[in-house]
Amino acid sequence: MKKTFKILAFIVTTLSIVACGAYSFTGGDVGDAKTIQIDFFPNQAQLIEPTLSQQFTEELRDLFTRQTNLVLNSNSGDLYFSGEITSYRIAPMSASSNQTSAQNRLTITVNVRYVNRLDEKKDFEKSFSFYSDYPATSQLTGAVQEAAFEEIIDRITQDIFNASVGKW
Repeated sequence: MKKTFKILAFIVTTLSIVACGAYSFTGGDVGDAKTIQIDFFPNQAQLIEPTLSQQFTEELRDLFTRQTNLVLNSNSGDLYFSGEITSYRIAPMSASSNQTSAQNRLTITVNVRYVNRLDEKKDFEKSFSFYSDYPATSQLTGAVQEAAFEEIIDRITQDIFNASVGKW
């Protein structure tokens, strides 16, 4: 009886370890990929914010290194991201009673090329866009700009993650 219990406990423990090891709590499915390459995303928009390219690229790299076990390479990554910021647009969104803008919207669009060198069927080129609204009485500088960039970049990088390795 004790021998049967030990064998059963061993089988259950082994299956639990194997099953848990294959599961990722982030939802990322990197397959057999071990490395990732994320090139610098230059700002090709008509309006250029000097810090946006660097901030976006670093946030995208950080997201993938935090939520996957991939090693960041400067060349020849199993998963490869490149692209550019194609649009940086500020537009009035709502009017006040005295016919002036009450709220402005900053919209950023990024074109992304994703290459999975281990599974070409997963490759894509796609645009990702998001926005942040702020009061028209505020200038898009300082804390207002930081909050808008954080909201937009977080959403776009998460959308890129989900489109490439996220399996929701």
